[in-house]
Amino acid sequence: MTETLRLATRGSDLALRQAETVRDALSSRRRDVELRQVETRGDQIPDELIHRLGKTGAFVRALDEEVLGGDADLAVHSLKDLPTEEMDDLVVAGVPERAPSGDVVVHPDGLGIEDLPSGAVVGTGSLRRGAQIRAARPDLTVEPIRGNVDTRLEKLLAPGLQAEHERRLIASGEASALTAEGDETDDESDSEDGDDASDEIDADFDRTVEEWFDSLSDLERAAMERQVETEYDAVVLAEAGLRRSNLFYEVETTRLPREEFVPAAGQGAIAVTASDPDVIEAVRDAVDHPRTRVAVTVERTVLGELNGGCVAPIGVSAMVQGEHVHVRARVLSTDGTEEVADTRDLPVRSHATAAAEFAADLADRGADDLIAEAREAAETGEDDE
Repeated sequence: MTETLRLATRGSDLALRQAETVRDALSSRRRDVELRQVETRGDQIPDELIHRLGKTGAFVRALDEEVLGGDADLAVHSLKDLPTEEMDDLVVAGVPERAPSGDVVVHPDGLGIEDLPSGAVVGTGSLRRGAQIRAARPDLTVEPIRGNVDTRLEKLLAPGLQAEHERRLIASGEASALTAEGDETDDESDSEDGDDASDEIDADFDRTVEEWFDSLSDLERAAMERQVETEYDAVVLAEAGLRRSNLFYEVETTRLPREEFVPAAGQGAIAVTASDPDVIEAVRDAVDHPRTRVAVTVERTVLGELNGGCVAPIGVSAMVQGEHVHVRARVLSTDGTEEVADTRDLPVRSHATAAAEFAADLADRGADDLIAEAREAAETGEDDE
């Protein structure tokens, strides 16, 4: 094993933060780690939604090829992006302790999903989240949204902040001053009415435009400069992504109930892949968290047996509780009107086998049909995400 381990990662802020946690864990075992940024297929198609990229590994394959080609010793992934199929000559060497695995709704005023007004536009890039939102609130409008965590938040915040900025400019008189030059068509009475209105609006604000702008966070300032085609009332994101991006406390969030909004298999967990036996052993000793590995093994086994990948709305969530693993699964139609769902307690000692049996039961009860319909819709381009 080389003295310095080369760790392949995507270049997004979230991916780099995940890679840094692995690097820090290995560094605590006196291993030097060098981060190697790699562009993946998912990064190269920014306007394409993930479930249309052809396979679950859109963000994975390029990183693992670095390891297989000898240009990196290990790679770090969001576990939910990792295909459930066996990887040639690669193993998941380590699964660190999991972050919170559920979803949150982000709204500028902190409204929960149940509080959104009818017709509100909710953004998500996930088939699963879209179907779950439609099932819970068929009166909402679900629209696709793409980009890293900060990009999605900026798209949500931009219209409101820009409108607020415009109101403050009008109140201060700056907006009219910008357009006043050469405009001599307004009569005197209009000017006087405008002054009265400006004074009235100005009284509503306790800070100047400059003071207000200076009070904005970096995220809000970035949002001020973003032009958006779709105005979202709320977006639904993974809590883990918000936390790892250090943005969880920058916005108003409400956790979605896990019983209804079942997370994706592996959500909130990180996977470290490697092929060299010595590297595998070093990673396993440094970062592997046994309870997390058992839980995600159950989730990924259910997902793999159902053969749903990312073409169907499937949520699978497991938690180790003593000698059992409590698992909840929910398979929906893309429009959220049909579903097959169940919970089960599986023995820890035979968790993988029991998870496969659980998946077979779900399939027999109609999950296979829902997945087949979702796959057909994805192949024909009829899905509406």
